Amino acid sequence: MEFSEIWENKSITTMSDQNFQTLGEFIIDKQEDFLYSTGELSRLLSAIRLASKVVNREVNKAGIANIIGKAGNENIQGEEQQKLDVLANEIFIESLSQREVVCGIASEESDDFIEIKSGPNAHLSKYVVLIDPLDGSSNIDVNVSVGTIFSIYRRVTEPGTTVALEDFLQKGVNQVAAGYVVYGSSTMIVFTTGNGVNGFTLDPSLGTYYLSHPNMQFPKTGKIYSINEGNYIKFPQGVKDYIKYCQLEEEDRPYTSRYIGSLVSDFHRNMIKGGIYIYPSTSQSPNGKLRLLYECNPMAFLAEQAGGKCTDGFTRILEIQPTELHQRVPFFCGSYNMVVKAEEFMENTKHKQ
Repeated sequence: MEFSEIWENKSITTMSDQNFQTLGEFIIDKQEDFLYSTGELSRLLSAIRLASKVVNREVNKAGIANIIGKAGNENIQGEEQQKLDVLANEIFIESLSQREVVCGIASEESDDFIEIKSGPNAHLSKYVVLIDPLDGSSNIDVNVSVGTIFSIYRRVTEPGTTVALEDFLQKGVNQVAAGYVVYGSSTMIVFTTGNGVNGFTLDPSLGTYYLSHPNMQFPKTGKIYSINEGNYIKFPQGVKDYIKYCQLEEEDRPYTSRYIGSLVSDFHRNMIKGGIYIYPSTSQSPNGKLRLLYECNPMAFLAEQAGGKCTDGFTRILEIQPTELHQRVPFFCGSYNMVVKAEEFMENTKHKQ
């Protein structure tokens, strides 16, 4: 029998055959859980869902569509933009602008926030979105997982007025929703609206997200630590001491070192398997490298909703008051007990200084 005949005779079970709940159905069912259940947040999440499918298509054909590599310019952080960075940024802004629920968007790829004026009622919209359209984009050229991170707030200025910087410079505790999309061996969207964390996997044959990971939780502890050890010499002493602790042959250690270089991918693995992700301050970057508003706040919201912990080594991430759009902070995030232990090492060296 030919391989093609064998393949045709095989019974392929899709998520739809197994009666998984779709993301659209989930959003409608859980609308009452939202603090402000007017349908606007549901429409906003639907816009993110649509944009993620388009970006997923572009990521999957990046190697044959001349959209890998560098775009030839730098973003506000001084980092060389990848072609797909720019494209993903445009896709998300376009999708979010069409729903008349977003009054402003701030992107890691843009110098300043964008006021949305897509319709006659756009100025009445109540939400602002902060987004990292393509996290870990330098991995695209080598076919390693990348992601999108998003954070949603209600504006603090009066609807009907011009959106202002203060609408974006809010503490992480004020987020009404946050999540990420991981474009990996399968594409998943994982998000929270403050009532737990749920993950949805894209069925590419149907173009539909299905609930595959309900009520996701960080294990209380784990055996994985994720940090770029190539920068070891530049780390604070507390981080160096914690790494040594992870490598000692004692109790359930040594732990396993796993570092992908994409925050979304490292976070996603650690939430499922148990682990800690650390991007500390360094001698070259005394404030750390990750952005508080585009990366740390949304991931911290997800982590805490999943029973994890997230700090800058001393202070809860969600309680940090932002002072600028592209502010950076050190980042310790993951299984609760592992973050507590890392904080102990940071505190010990602080007292010795």
